[in-house]
Amino acid sequence: MQALFNQLFDYNFYCNKKLIEQCTSMEKVPEKCIKLFGHVLNAHHIWNNRIVGKPYEFSAWQEHAISDWGDIHYENQRTTFEIITNADDFNRRIDYENSEGRVFANELKDILFHIVNHSTHHRGQILMDYRINGVEPEPLDYIFYKR
Repeated sequence: MQALFNQLFDYNFYCNKKLIEQCTSMEKVPEKCIKLFGHVLNAHHIWNNRIVGKPYEFSAWQEHAISDWGDIHYENQRTTFEIITNADDFNRRIDYENSEGRVFANELKDILFHIVNHSTHHRGQILMDYRINGVEPEPLDYIFYKR
């Protein structure tokens, strides 16, 4: 399971890095893209901190300067790889509070998969926003990554 999660998060890192590079090169980044990508970064950070039992620094929809995206993304990835590397039981239940203060518990493997799936969902929305704003997005499908 460790190898699968390393591969999925490697793909996630690759896609997010491509988006950061494309946004950095734009004269004007679409506002919706800024909001959605900030959310992708924040959610990843929040889930990592829930897993390791630390308070999180960002709120779910907090916006960041585009110049900070790379550092936040790198730190998210580093923390997730530490989680994966040190996991001795991917079925371990993680207790956490959601943003409304309700308590839940999910297995580590489900949370890790959720992070990747959540990021993919919002990247799709970002790419659609690119097109609406006349920007041709790079293909980020998993199969393109694997080629």
